[in-house]
Amino acid sequence: MNSARELSTLIEALRKLHDDASSKAALTTLTRTRGSTFRRAGTRMLVHSDGSVVCELSGGCPQRDIVARALEAIDNGAPRLVSYNGDSGLDVLMEMGCGGELEVLIEPLLGRRDTDFIDVLAHCLDRRLHAHVATLFAIDGKAVMPQRQIWNANSILHASINDPSLAQAIIAQTAANTLQRATTLRLPSTFGMTDVLIEAITPPHALVVIGSSAAARALLPLARALGWQTTLVDQDPARLRSVGLPAELNTVCATPAQLRTSLPWDEHSSVVVMTHNLEHDIAYLRELIGAPMAYIGALGSRERVARMRSDPSLNGLHLHAPAGLDIGSETPEEIALAIAAEIMAVINRRHGGSLRDNDGTIH
Repeated sequence: MNSARELSTLIEALRKLHDDASSKAALTTLTRTRGSTFRRAGTRMLVHSDGSVVCELSGGCPQRDIVARALEAIDNGAPRLVSYNGDSGLDVLMEMGCGGELEVLIEPLLGRRDTDFIDVLAHCLDRRLHAHVATLFAIDGKAVMPQRQIWNANSILHASINDPSLAQAIIAQTAANTLQRATTLRLPSTFGMTDVLIEAITPPHALVVIGSSAAARALLPLARALGWQTTLVDQDPARLRSVGLPAELNTVCATPAQLRTSLPWDEHSSVVVMTHNLEHDIAYLRELIGAPMAYIGALGSRERVARMRSDPSLNGLHLHAPAGLDIGSETPEEIALAIAAEIMAVINRRHGGSLRDNDGTIH
């Protein structure tokens, strides 16, 4: 799937396309992958009629071929499925050195109707709502203009799949399988056997940094580059007006007692406390006990962290301290990198170790 930053960029581009009736483009989507590939199912790239792209897939030979085929689809107005494997004219193993196989849906976007789903998707992300998207893209193995369904736990938000029984079967399959990654299912319908790409859409990760230290200032732009929604919290308004903070940064002036009511919290949120005042750190951390968080971290030396952990008011708090992976970081920028890497490992349910075992085996 696309990263949070890519998805935001893609949605913005699709909304502009939707508002401009004269523009034409093609949306390319990886619908199936097998083996080692450069991206996974659900990853998308938008190709404009002038050949420019939004959210590159690979930058290599497969991408150039996909762009060429996308331009053909814009010209003839027909969707198509393209496979890249050892039997195709462009072997992913040869071109990318990955040894995998891809199936790509190329979907021409020639009018507002073709992008009428995008506002609903943007609304879900803006409101930090969980949702699922189903894209019906083939019937009996032949590409068709996609039909989509977007739904959450409460209701169906967008529906263009014209078979009610199939629509319900998609929801049932998704609930039963608890899909975490984009997956293509083959399901029966009144039209024939359909191929349906199902994706879980989760809110972008939100990072709250408490304290205006040098490491905090280094962490903020890195988090934004990863597509995370970033907020800086400090109880001193003067520090929040400091020169050098990223443009358009969300800032909140809040004491520890005001923290829980000053910001929305959910399981896609992380907090790093780095005020450089131990009492203030503990006071903020105390307010986070019981909050639905993906990650709670605190900066500090061994002695400082030991004092945090021995404080009885923090009992029950799952705390990552010292925050960050052990990469030998010393400077504020290196510390920020270590913290961001640990947060990413936690939210992706990884250990943050090497990609290789001791014997050189690649995971």
